[in-house]
Amino acid sequence: MSDRQQVNEQLEAELAFLWRRVRRLSIDLARQVDEGLEAAAYGLLGLLADGGDVRAADLVERLGLDKSTVSRQVTQMETLGLIQRVPDPQDGRARLLHITDAGRARVQQLRGARGRWFGAALEDWPDADVDTLAVLLKRLNESMAQE
Repeated sequence: MSDRQQVNEQLEAELAFLWRRVRRLSIDLARQVDEGLEAAAYGLLGLLADGGDVRAADLVERLGLDKSTVSRQVTQMETLGLIQRVPDPQDGRARLLHITDAGRARVQQLRGARGRWFGAALEDWPDADVDTLAVLLKRLNESMAQE
């Protein structure tokens, strides 16, 4: 096995471990913010907060989730007043999902809690290392988006 392959496998293992840890954190924080809302729904809310109004079908495609999963989460968030359906200005027959002020507040609350968690985990790191980590993770995400 080449050195590069060995490093790639180590990277995969570390990222998988990090993913599990962050997922657990997200579930715990989501419960603290709202006991009845699935953690995955916050990902959908985050997309709406960052990217604006979108059709539910576009969320299915963008996230690679099952249509029924997205539909269930959309219904739940709509019931809780976190999103609303609005007319699509491009197609009067279609509806877009729009995040409400309450939904935007929930996203900010969760992101703040995650930020504090990461801040605590990285408090002993030099600022330059944290900056480098952020740059490299962004680069990794951009590379993966091209595939």
